[in-house]
Amino acid sequence: MQKPGRYLGGEEQAIVKSADDPKLRCRFVLAFPDLYEIGMSHLGTRIIYDLVNRAEDLCCERAFSPWRDMEAELRERELPLVSLETYTPLAQFDVVGVSLQYELSYSNVLLNLELGQIPLRSSARSDADPIVIAGGPTATHPEPLADFIDLFLVGEAEELLPELLRLIGRMRGEGRPRREILAAAAQLPGIYVPCFYEVAVEPRTQLQVVVGLSEAGRAAGAPASVERVFVRDLDEFKFPTRFPIPYAEAIFDRASVEITRGCTEGCRFCQAGMIYRPVRERKPEDIVEAVLEGTDLAGFNEASLTALSTADVSCIDPLIKALVPELAKRRVSLGIASLRAYGLNESMLDEIKKVGIDGLTFAPEAGTQRMRDVINKNVSDEDILASARRIFERGYERMKMYFIMGLPTETDEDVVGIIETGRKVREVARELELERIPQVTVSVSQHVPKPHTPFQWAAMDSMEDLETKVRLLRDMAKRAKLGIKTHNVRESWLECLFARGDRRLGDVLEAAYHAGARFDGWKECFSFEIWLDALEAHGIQPEHYTSTLPVGVPLPWSHLDMQLEPGFLEGEYRKALASRVSPPCGKPAGAKVHHTTIDAAEAERKRLVCYDCGVACDLGDMREERIVALRGLSRMAATREAEILDEEARAEQAATVDPADPSLVPLARLRGRMATSNLADDSAFKHNAEAPFSKVRLFFAKRGTIRFLSQLDLVRIIPRMFRRAGVEMGFSRGFSPQPRMSFGPALALGMGADEEVLDCDLLLERSAEDMAGLLDAAARQTIADELLERLREAAPPGMELLAARIVAPGEKKLGELVAGADFAVELAPEQLPGLGERVSGLLAAGDLQVTREQRIKKKRRGRRREVGTKTVTIDLDQRLLSAAVDSERGLLRFRLRTDIEGANARPRELAALLLGQPVEDHRMRRERLLARPEPESELIGLRELGVAWRAANRRNL
Repeated sequence: MQKPGRYLGGEEQAIVKSADDPKLRCRFVLAFPDLYEIGMSHLGTRIIYDLVNRAEDLCCERAFSPWRDMEAELRERELPLVSLETYTPLAQFDVVGVSLQYELSYSNVLLNLELGQIPLRSSARSDADPIVIAGGPTATHPEPLADFIDLFLVGEAEELLPELLRLIGRMRGEGRPRREILAAAAQLPGIYVPCFYEVAVEPRTQLQVVVGLSEAGRAAGAPASVERVFVRDLDEFKFPTRFPIPYAEAIFDRASVEITRGCTEGCRFCQAGMIYRPVRERKPEDIVEAVLEGTDLAGFNEASLTALSTADVSCIDPLIKALVPELAKRRVSLGIASLRAYGLNESMLDEIKKVGIDGLTFAPEAGTQRMRDVINKNVSDEDILASARRIFERGYERMKMYFIMGLPTETDEDVVGIIETGRKVREVARELELERIPQVTVSVSQHVPKPHTPFQWAAMDSMEDLETKVRLLRDMAKRAKLGIKTHNVRESWLECLFARGDRRLGDVLEAAYHAGARFDGWKECFSFEIWLDALEAHGIQPEHYTSTLPVGVPLPWSHLDMQLEPGFLEGEYRKALASRVSPPCGKPAGAKVHHTTIDAAEAERKRLVCYDCGVACDLGDMREERIVALRGLSRMAATREAEILDEEARAEQAATVDPADPSLVPLARLRGRMATSNLADDSAFKHNAEAPFSKVRLFFAKRGTIRFLSQLDLVRIIPRMFRRAGVEMGFSRGFSPQPRMSFGPALALGMGADEEVLDCDLLLERSAEDMAGLLDAAARQTIADELLERLREAAPPGMELLAARIVAPGEKKLGELVAGADFAVELAPEQLPGLGERVSGLLAAGDLQVTREQRIKKKRRGRRREVGTKTVTIDLDQRLLSAAVDSERGLLRFRLRTDIEGANARPRELAALLLGQPVEDHRMRRERLLARPEPESELIGLRELGVAWRAANRRNL
């Protein structure tokens, strides 16, 4: 199993409600059709989890698609896919929800249903099966999934989902038939029930489209078309700050907060910009509260602000300036998504840099001004180069730019312009004569025409043309010394088929799934041949889905109304073909960015732009809300400025204290023990890295599910524990600050531990005295005991903190001490007879060895690659110190020495040798780590050892 942490559940802040709770009216599981690491990073998952679980009568649990190794294990053992909260099979819930973020996740939708023991097709489900619902951006064009999903929620879930779940739960509790439940759900706004609609082939496109209600639809009173639902006021639904903290590393392992929904810019290729209208912003004070509360509760070391276009949020500049000082105090870095190459003034870039961000990402999207006009991207070459100069002048080391190729009307000059833009940016860095040229990367994806956008009628470039463009871009990038990333052309082509697809593609999807299609968005899993075979088998002609579509003709998604004005998308399409731009909506006429001060906002007399997309916006309210937000941020800034003055005054007062005070430690006494940081003077981490610290040794047990987390997972989880406890860790002094800590030898996944050890540097109140040698042993232990109690309250489940001590200056480091370990293997009753005699015989005979195949790796083109294997034999005569069977407890115990040069025997290998059969890691545990204080002394447990001085410091005895 590659990553057992994906399937454990039991995370901190997870919400578990008993199925027997009489208050529960509906049990809902959100079955995300991708890996745990992806789903746990998705903000929609967090919003829905919090939204549903806030209601006493509802519960939301989580499930994720298992990777291929776990799928194979589930099928072999005939086990179902279960939720993480209560390990309940999906088939036992009232409602199974599917989040549709990406067309290439559709095969995983079927995977989750089948492994959850739910019939794939809606028509095959009985009244006892759960209702399967789906939502998300691709639920706005869902026809390829119509035969597998009972109902789609079109739009935003906050106001509708709890009502829908209560309706389904009540009717299932009353024993009502499935068709009756779907008919009742169809009366709610935003609910699309596919079985209530008839489809037929439109002769002008050869695509299937909805032509009206079916007989069942008419009987149910379903609407002729379904209008998207959306939240009018985001402030009514505050962003969640408590969410299960991922065990396995999530793709975005941070406290992310959605600061706005919708976008003012109107990019013609962007579906999200069209289907999430109108623009709605959260209150700045709510954003600050959500970011800080989210980081404090979870202990994350990074926060991020997310929006479709962060630079176009009306208060982004003062918001960042209000937020950064608070994050700096917590040593939390700030990531900002979806920046534009304008509106980045020097002060905002300086603030972001203070909290550890060394690179920024922008999305020019097109390489020439003509092409940016076609797609309505309100960015100029001057904007891009001016922002690059500001970024590089401030020491940022990386700049990444996103581009799209294959856009409508694109020429060879436009393609070449992508690399030319990157080259000009790199030239800006060269002109600055920097000590090191920053890394400039262009990331290029293929344009996929998406429904409900002005480009929904445009053709997709052929795969042959796109492959030619990819080769050209790669060749030019190499010559220009640019980094380049490109998307798989075949994946984009398949994405187009399903984005513009009709119900006939459902048969293709099911055939491909049964042929092995899984995780189609993952290059290591994608099989183009499987999809080509499925398309051919069902007589699908792909060119019908990828070619230019006639304007004014019904399309497979026309029955789903995004509430845009009729003719708006068509008008924008015609403007694009004429290279005409539309102004950004919601901003003063002629402005690229919003005002950043209250005085400028109140003095503005120009009207806010609206170009009548059809979504009702109150521009007067919008202007007033922005002024109110700026006032609030001004108050926050004034409060923070007063706090800074107060801190400076206290620091000045502290500096004038009588130097004869015995509690003060002269810096000269610490000189030589504290290294200088390489970071800039204004970095939030510089003071930390150079501050006095105490080295604390923690002893802890690993029990329960935490045994299945790797050493790398612990490296992420343990600093969170310290943050939650309000204890500041010391950070490394390099350019990428990391918490300073060291562990004993790593354990295999699944192996438990009774007494592990961790050394970490902490910034404690009396650390200066500690470093100066002014604390005696009793004082150190008192501080350690108080620290231990604070940490126990913040420790993750399964991590039992046993003891703590402050390591005095001059003591041996952890790596100098560990020389062995005691292990125990849990035995099955049938393994006990005769095992003691076998072990004794093996030890008496001696000459014990284990043999393994070891991979040989060599460095090629900057990367270490496997080039073969070799056989390694390890002599155990000196390494295996003792072994015995504890029949009373059903254990095999042995002691292993680890301080001998050469390859060490793995505990699993040694246990297998003694038992005469393989041993699984989860049946083993390390009872304690052992130290050898002196070269010839006996091994002793690290916890029992206490103080062990280096030779040069033995005078401290």
